[in-house]
Amino acid sequence: MSIALIGVPGAGKTTVGRALADRLGKSFVDVDQRNEEVLGKPIAEVFVDEGEPYFRQVEESATLELLESTDVVSLGGGAIMNERIREALQAHEVIWLQVSVGQGSRRVGMNTVRPLMLGNVRGKLIELTRERTPFYESAATHAIDTDGREPEQIVDEIAGVLRT
Repeated sequence: MSIALIGVPGAGKTTVGRALADRLGKSFVDVDQRNEEVLGKPIAEVFVDEGEPYFRQVEESATLELLESTDVVSLGGGAIMNERIREALQAHEVIWLQVSVGQGSRRVGMNTVRPLMLGNVRGKLIELTRERTPFYESAATHAIDTDGREPEQIVDEIAGVLRT
């Protein structure tokens, strides 16, 4: 069983995932970073060159594979919108890292390579949060607030709630 981290951009999935895996002595993969390595270019370029539907197919395949082969997996923020991924998550520990729009906007910043965050970062984050929250809620085994907290504090809380 994997530990999957879900949440909007800026929630801390990669930072917390890496720290959690280190704490537990387990393997870690960030799906977005893995896809950039395999595709040989940033996700933003994939969106422009091949389109979002192509990227979402690659994301689905990679996510399903990594959930079965990696201990701690940081999912792309939009992966939760995929029905096959949501179904697969039912067999895993799913940690929803929650972040406020204000904190998430500061973390993402204005110099972003996140294709869905280009332009008005705060407005996009509000839109993504509204759209995705019901899916995060239904998939999560645990919800953890990340606002104003250091990664190690978040890892402490996650370690305390894990069933594994």
